[in-house]
Amino acid sequence: MVFIAESAKTKAIELMKDENLSDDYFIRVSVVSGGCSGLSYKMDFDNESQPNDQVFEDNGMKIVTDLKSFLYLCNTTLEFSGGLNGKGFYFNNPNAARECGCGESFAV
Repeated sequence: MVFIAESAKTKAIELMKDENLSDDYFIRVSVVSGGCSGLSYKMDFDNESQPNDQVFEDNGMKIVTDLKSFLYLCNTTLEFSGGLNGKGFYFNNPNAARECGCGESFAV
């Protein structure tokens, strides 16, 4: 399962409203090659499902990931931190063996 914290849900809904996205949009999260630790997170809003998508609903929000990314994201929580020292959206991933200093990439 992929989870979403209340703070991330609130911010995602705010951004979706700002972009005038309809109710059929959801959060798509994935893992791509890159970054100083080897793998990077990616988050978008999407409204088209793909054949191998893994679909989750947590905290009243639909979260979708592809099967390959799910192997890295299992039990991960999408979170949001605002303020002067905030990171914005970030992933709390128990599968990451290490993360780079900026928190943008990870390794397993």
